Amino acid sequence: MSNKLKIAIIGCGGIANGKHMPSLSRQSDAEMVAFCDIVQERAQQAAETYGAEGAAVYTDYKELLAAGGFDIVHVCTPNDSHSEITVAALEAGNHVLCEKPMAKTTAQAREMLEAAKRTGKKLSIAYQNRFRDDSLYLKGMCEAGELGDIYYGKAIALRRRAVPTWGVFLDEEKQGGGPLIDIGTHALDLTLWLMDNYKPRMVVGSTFHKLGQRKNAANAFGSWDPEQFKVEDSAFGFITMENGATIALESSWALNVSEFGEAKTLLAGTEGGADMKDGLRINGEKSGKLFETKVDMDAGGVAFYDGKAETDADREARMWLEAVREDKEPLVKPEQALVVTQILEAIYESARTGRAVYFDGSADA
Repeated sequence: MSNKLKIAIIGCGGIANGKHMPSLSRQSDAEMVAFCDIVQERAQQAAETYGAEGAAVYTDYKELLAAGGFDIVHVCTPNDSHSEITVAALEAGNHVLCEKPMAKTTAQAREMLEAAKRTGKKLSIAYQNRFRDDSLYLKGMCEAGELGDIYYGKAIALRRRAVPTWGVFLDEEKQGGGPLIDIGTHALDLTLWLMDNYKPRMVVGSTFHKLGQRKNAANAFGSWDPEQFKVEDSAFGFITMENGATIALESSWALNVSEFGEAKTLLAGTEGGADMKDGLRINGEKSGKLFETKVDMDAGGVAFYDGKAETDADREARMWLEAVREDKEPLVKPEQALVVTQILEAIYESARTGRAVYFDGSADA
């Protein structure tokens, strides 16, 4: 038991219960020893369900950090508190896995990165879609140069009608935005990572509030309250990178489209292309003919752990713990997540001002 990594959970709401705590509970080399939530009943329930014997319960994260007794902190709170809690946890001597997006603003994300460098502790952001079988397979292809020079990407995070009506998702002050910062962030992270391109030059963006004010709307999670809907219902961005590559980003919670999908990407390179529209498809040209191949992700090569197929969340947890235990870089580096936040912030700024945002600080006339 003494060799197990000890983990504290700050924020025991939906994402902690839906992903972090279940996946951590399946890791044999870790145990959750402390839980914090502003609603004590949630923290208590989490401790009873997932905690080690004698797990501590708190309603103030500062008290949890002061008490210590753990190696790692998972930050699973609303976006506006990511930076404050992460910086405090790092400075208290803990490694931190923070939920996506890295922070509500670029300035806050920079504070997190600086704290990680200053303390020498590991920091990673929970972009679990990188850990999917199809994502890892395609990453291997990209690294092997099979797509050539990838100069166009499309980051897709489209829902037709699936507005989250619980928690603070519709609260702009807490979250910083709607579908763009919630699910668009996953698609953008996945696309940047696969392209291995983190040098944006210019961004143009648009956000829309077209459907959020409708009453009794059809919605996968039940009708939303228009009075509470303070964020965009869809957002789009066009990103030009320093090397000329371009990325189109599409995100929505409510949009009149017949084709939709989340955390998907489309890539076009000089030697081939790939998309995730209907599974993982690879296309190209060979011997004077065009071809398209659908990769069968179920036919061998699937990662197994302790004899069971891993989910992306389980793989994320395992690889994160390995990074801490073996003192190696996590798959999701904070420097990469910072660029995602920079681009998202630029899309919102462009939508607000009607101007392009340049990453040297200037804007077009």
